[in-house]
Amino acid sequence: MRQGKFKLSMVLGHSPGDNPERVKICKEMGVRSCITSPRLHGIGRDQYAAAMKRQKEEWAEAGFDIPVYETMTPVKADHIRRGTPGRDEELRDYIAAIEAMGEAGIPVLCYNLGEGGSRTDWVPTRGGAISSQFDYAKSNAEEAPIAEPQTEEELWDNLSWLLERVVPVAEKAGVKMGYHPNDPPISPYRGSAQIMVSVEAYRRLLNIAPSPNNGITFCQGNFKAMGEDIYAAAREFTEAGKVFFIHYRDVEGTADSCFTETFHDNGPTDMAAMLEIYARGGFEGAIRPDHAPTMGNEDAEATRGYGVNGKIFAFGYMIGLMQARNLTYE
Repeated sequence: MRQGKFKLSMVLGHSPGDNPERVKICKEMGVRSCITSPRLHGIGRDQYAAAMKRQKEEWAEAGFDIPVYETMTPVKADHIRRGTPGRDEELRDYIAAIEAMGEAGIPVLCYNLGEGGSRTDWVPTRGGAISSQFDYAKSNAEEAPIAEPQTEEELWDNLSWLLERVVPVAEKAGVKMGYHPNDPPISPYRGSAQIMVSVEAYRRLLNIAPSPNNGITFCQGNFKAMGEDIYAAAREFTEAGKVFFIHYRDVEGTADSCFTETFHDNGPTDMAAMLEIYARGGFEGAIRPDHAPTMGNEDAEATRGYGVNGKIFAFGYMIGLMQARNLTYE
């Protein structure tokens, strides 16, 4: 099987002016790919392609390409998520956004229809660095319930409704759709079901709309927090050609009890082995070091796992592993 190639990437904002210091640091590290999201709020769907092309040109002038749009949904999708009246109009916007991505040459959409993203604590880790933690019992006791809870059946029905309609559009547009796991990957969460919380759920997602354009954002932290065999999952989906984007991170623990995000070099996962699995499985695409402990004088609450010091450390570690294993990257 051919060896793949990693594209080192970083979340940098909508435009180069949003985080000029980070843009400069990425250039210094040799990172030339920006993970961002489309700026579609307040414009008509007939303007989507032009907006994406302008954004792509802005980043190209700064020396970056855009390999992935990463967003919960590229356009408003509350009715799609809930299966309520109004979803047909949202679907037209969703389809227009995917078509516009194809026109602009943005190859991958990282998306998710679920709820989540919360952490319950900030805790000290190595050397006093601050990391995020999710405690399921504490979340159930302290976090407000979701206002309109849904059942697993409703969530699967609504996701199927969307995939059956947008995956053929993505095929025609040349856009790959990589579904990100629920974060935290646990159900129920805040009194409502979640469905993208297991390897088996991903097998089901892929079977809903069998297509080379229907796939996965493989977020290592979430797959590890599911409590399953992360190496087997990565191998299965990568070798099937279903991993379109990688979030490179690690956690200690599982979502059904408590997990803490670790430094990239001292978690329970063999991070070098993960890179080998992706590369030997033929993965070609964007990889970004995801959440990292907050280091130095940065504010953990403000940066929420995205402090620049932790990212610099993560990139150095990741690049070192790639070089040591003779894995190809740019």
